[in-house]
Amino acid sequence: MTKPTPTRLALFAVLAVTGALCAIGLWHVVTVLPLQFPYDPNEGWNAYHTAALMAGHALYPGPDAYLVNNYPPLSFYGVGLMGLLVGDNIIAGRIISLLAVAAIAAAMMMFARRSGVSRSISLLAPLWFVAGLLVTTDYVGMDDPQLLAHAVSLAGLLVLTRKSRHSIAAAAALFVAAFFVKHAVVALPIAAFLWLLIEDRRRALQLAGYGLAFVAAGLIAFRLGYGVSLFAVVSTARGYSLDQLTTALMHWLSWTGPAILALALLAWFVRERAVRFSALYAAVAIVIGTYFLGGAGVDPNVMFDADIALGLGLALAVQRLDGWKRPLVAAVMVAPLFVMTVASKEWQAANLDFNIVKEEAFIAHGDIAFMAAQKGPGLCEMLAFCYWAGKPVAVDMFNVGQAFETGARSDAEVARAVEAKHYAVIQFDPGEPYALGENVYQALMKSYRLHHSDDFGTFYVPK
Repeated sequence: MTKPTPTRLALFAVLAVTGALCAIGLWHVVTVLPLQFPYDPNEGWNAYHTAALMAGHALYPGPDAYLVNNYPPLSFYGVGLMGLLVGDNIIAGRIISLLAVAAIAAAMMMFARRSGVSRSISLLAPLWFVAGLLVTTDYVGMDDPQLLAHAVSLAGLLVLTRKSRHSIAAAAALFVAAFFVKHAVVALPIAAFLWLLIEDRRRALQLAGYGLAFVAAGLIAFRLGYGVSLFAVVSTARGYSLDQLTTALMHWLSWTGPAILALALLAWFVRERAVRFSALYAAVAIVIGTYFLGGAGVDPNVMFDADIALGLGLALAVQRLDGWKRPLVAAVMVAPLFVMTVASKEWQAANLDFNIVKEEAFIAHGDIAFMAAQKGPGLCEMLAFCYWAGKPVAVDMFNVGQAFETGARSDAEVARAVEAKHYAVIQFDPGEPYALGENVYQALMKSYRLHHSDDFGTFYVPK
């Protein structure tokens, strides 16, 4: 057996420490996964739509409904089937999300290995990506289709790079399936097409042809099945802010900047197929993700394609180094994530202090029990509270609030319902401004009193 060299041991140390960071974050995710503990408004929103589908109700209820569905349909079917097994659509979505992370990690390793990266260095790609997810977002183990869409899209990439007889058609089908899971996941198929234009124009045109045919078939099937255009569904009213774009982009660059530089230098000096693909993928994903970052309510998930591309580029870059450059560059790439964990007391509390998690879960359980005890409909900004309290869905505060804010809809009906004390209990997230705007807030102050406040928001009951 060959004795490990000091540089190899140093690289293993970087991988081990990054793996430990991932393990800490994943332990927190797995611990919270089965609890009625709200992560994000997306969870309750997805759960209500899934429940409607499984009950035979309209998945896309129409423009006048107060629960707006602006997502493609495929994820709701998958979560619904899992929900039949576990008895809770939010828990089901969390399980699928966690499985999707594992699939993404495996796909990244497989692509790196096919590109000539050693087994140990290929681990760097998914470890860097997953650590980034766990430190900078709460999407791992969240009931949301984003990560499932990336897993399906990456499966398309792996099929595409096999060069078998039917690989183009199968890859196109998977790319389109990912689009019908989450419509924003388009960077990878675009990058794959551009890459093939350089490498093999005939295969590029085949990919485009199959892709357009499958998209057209999917859009027609959607129209026939749901009675509405998918593009009309996803084009909901939403505010846009250049200030938000700039702030979000700077935060993203604070941990991805070294990886961007490494991939740019690699693409400049190394003319190889895998390097060219990773650079194209990153460039397309950064452009698309940066545009989306300015949208109201948009999270770092719009940059996940860029994160995946940069993770692949990082493994390719480290593979082409030698000596102490390998562990040194790898350490520089992951260092920003460790700085973030050291600087964030909130992250440390959530991931390192299980007593705090238990306390917050206890508080959430009490809030759900309190809401369930109030006889009548509920109005929740954190929709998971109303879902777990057994309340029928009332108002999708984010999407409807955006429609109010942009003038696409009037808030008069909701304000009248609040003033008339139609809701037995109302929950708003902590902080101001209150969702749904000033008119609804004034109606709230007139007809409701504050029952209690905690880390999960403010809870009101009729006066």
